[in-house]
Amino acid sequence: MAVSKSNKKKHQSYISVPSQIINSISQSSLESLLHSPKKKQSHHGSKLRVLLKNPWFFVFLFFVFGFLWMLNMWSDFDPVMPFGQNPCSVSQEKAALSTGLSSSELNDDVRRGEKAGFWAQPDGMGYKPCLDFSPRYRTESGDIVKDRRKYLLVVVAGGMNQQRNQIVDAVVIARILGAALVVPILQVNVIWGDESEFSDIFDLDHFKNVLANDVRIVSSLPSTHLMTRPVEEKRTPLHVSPEWIRSRYLRRIRRDGVLLLRGLDSRLSKDLPSDLQKLRCKVAFNALRFAPHIQELGDKLMGRMRSKGPYLALHLRMEKDVWVRTGCLPGLTPDYDEMINNERKLRPELLTSRSNMTYHERKLAGLCPLNALEVARLLKALGAPKSARIYWAGGIPLGGKETLLPLTREFPHFYNKEDLALPGELEPFAQKASLMAAIDYIVSERSDVFMASHGGNMGHAIQGHRAYAGHKKTIIPNKRQMIPYFMNSSLPDSEFNDIILDLHRDSLGQPELRTSKAGRDVTKYPVPECMCNNTIADASV
Repeated sequence: MAVSKSNKKKHQSYISVPSQIINSISQSSLESLLHSPKKKQSHHGSKLRVLLKNPWFFVFLFFVFGFLWMLNMWSDFDPVMPFGQNPCSVSQEKAALSTGLSSSELNDDVRRGEKAGFWAQPDGMGYKPCLDFSPRYRTESGDIVKDRRKYLLVVVAGGMNQQRNQIVDAVVIARILGAALVVPILQVNVIWGDESEFSDIFDLDHFKNVLANDVRIVSSLPSTHLMTRPVEEKRTPLHVSPEWIRSRYLRRIRRDGVLLLRGLDSRLSKDLPSDLQKLRCKVAFNALRFAPHIQELGDKLMGRMRSKGPYLALHLRMEKDVWVRTGCLPGLTPDYDEMINNERKLRPELLTSRSNMTYHERKLAGLCPLNALEVARLLKALGAPKSARIYWAGGIPLGGKETLLPLTREFPHFYNKEDLALPGELEPFAQKASLMAAIDYIVSERSDVFMASHGGNMGHAIQGHRAYAGHKKTIIPNKRQMIPYFMNSSLPDSEFNDIILDLHRDSLGQPELRTSKAGRDVTKYPVPECMCNNTIADASV
């Protein structure tokens, strides 16, 4: 399935020419410019000599050539792409020219990339969203949304995408308990200090309306429950079942009217009954829409990226805390490696990877983020053209933007939201990491091709969202199998490229059954519970 290409806008330019110039040129002179002279009419030679003696004729030619030059420049001008000051944007455009890459060569490069299939989309096998709830679910919904006795309070923590996952599970838990859900409370992030509330990030009215027939969403506790001291549960085990939820909490919430839950991350099982899996998808893909002001800016930046054709979105995980948490080393300089090791020793609780493995063992096991050089080599091997326009999401990498040079040298058309935004557009979102992450999410999810350099909540969420939107191309780096080839410096480039391409033939966003592997999240693998094709639909009839 070929991606759709946006139509380029045509621009008309006009210049004003003084009337004296036009008046000074006779009708015959103009005809001599528009028509080739005939050999029989020898008197045209004398008229031409007269014309050449007229100084206004040269002024007219100057305007004509200036007009043609302006048209040529205007054809290459992108009216929606601001002139960013970031060295990863405009300076990279200049770098492409300094290396001798002309505009015609850029166009040829794009065509070669398309011909090689880099922008081609995977076969979605006819899968489309299908959230058909069972008759029993629909029957029970009437009583659940009418209930005025039970209320669930939840406090969600972490970054925006981690909070998003917990909100999805909060809705499902409220449904299991037959309770109304009070709009989730977003805990202030200790790392970024972001104090954003639910309605600052998400469209609250839309959230309520979409879930109106599944779970009643209320903005606050009613007056009848304000004086109730909620029962707080802090020790919910991992991956609990709906039966566990009911046996543990249903009697309490019926008795006290209010239940408070914290730390919902990965508390609810990934393997739920079909209706509850569908509800998860409904919350993640339909109900959790970003607030209008975020969506508007995200759409603008996406439009600027697409103004000259398809684009690739990269979620780069190269920040300091990522290297500390994964137990990996950035490999920039010995000083940076020592910095990460010292930080990890001071705060061992931050290590989320296996503590009994060395860095080298983690690297070979595919547990480390890809660095800039590895990302560049991977994209080249997969056929990304040098002219590919790339949007990069994520925080500033350890070592600053110079860390990205191995990547930007290979792909000079490299932008982030700061490069694309017009002056003042990002000011309302300053110092609000969750809102900035939401903008990255929008531009990345809408891209023609997406890849994350490491897993993480955002990469997984976008992978599932793109699958639900029609299995748009999503490159999933096969790190465990490809890293040994990256470490083999004696391997010729052509052989390396063939191997890497072969390793990723089935890792480009094709439909993959969630049930083929235990413990998979339905919001990452929505087939078969939330998507179906004609074959599945016919079999279920």
